[in-house]
Amino acid sequence: MVGIGARRGASAEDVSALVEATLRGAGLPPLAVVELATVAAKAAEPGILGAAERLGVPVRGYAAELLAGVRVPHPSDAALAAVGTPSVAEAAALAGGGVLLVPKRTARSGGAPGTVTCAVACRGHPEGDPEWNRSLWT
Repeated sequence: MVGIGARRGASAEDVSALVEATLRGAGLPPLAVVELATVAAKAAEPGILGAAERLGVPVRGYAAELLAGVRVPHPSDAALAAVGTPSVAEAAALAGGGVLLVPKRTARSGGAPGTVTCAVACRGHPEGDPEWNRSLWT
């Protein structure tokens, strides 16, 4: 699961570039992505929708209230003020359960004032072993 946060105006190119770099850095192929998850208020952002289309996956939007209840290692006062949850990328990646493989990564959106965030979680692993799914992808 890839969680995405993006300010208004972030492009599909910027979102896609951060997702690809994050996956590459973790040694995960793009085929490992089953959906992009974000806060419901951002689920229709063109940059997020465009990145999902490039990856061939759906976008799932979670209610801010639900995301606010997910414990994350890197909460943000800025996200809380903007969308009502202290985490978007990490909380969205973890909303369906699993283990955080890659904590929040941030990139400035080229030319636009927006910032993009990305986090990766693994689901379906036995005994809490995040390497289990990784072995299926390599």
